[in-house]
Amino acid sequence: MLTGRQAERLPDWLDAIRQDDLPTLHTLAAGIERNRDTVIAGLTLPWNSGMVEGHVNRIKMLKRQMFGRTGFRLLRKRDLLS
Repeated sequence: MLTGRQAERLPDWLDAIRQDDLPTLHTLAAGIERNRDTVIAGLTLPWNSGMVEGHVNRIKMLKRQMFGRTGFRLLRKRDLLS
């Protein structure tokens, strides 16, 4: 469903999860149901924010590594050099 961008299969998949005896998947299904339009857009539209999320993740990792060492100037320099 994800790699083939087949959003039309989502309702059947949600129904199958509701019939299973796995409470954690029921929570996942409820969250998907609350954000159904967003999930369908994510499954059908060609755009994504993967590149931006990757950069944010990298900057957060640098920030965690630098915690307690120095201020913003060194963090900025390290970010620009990486």
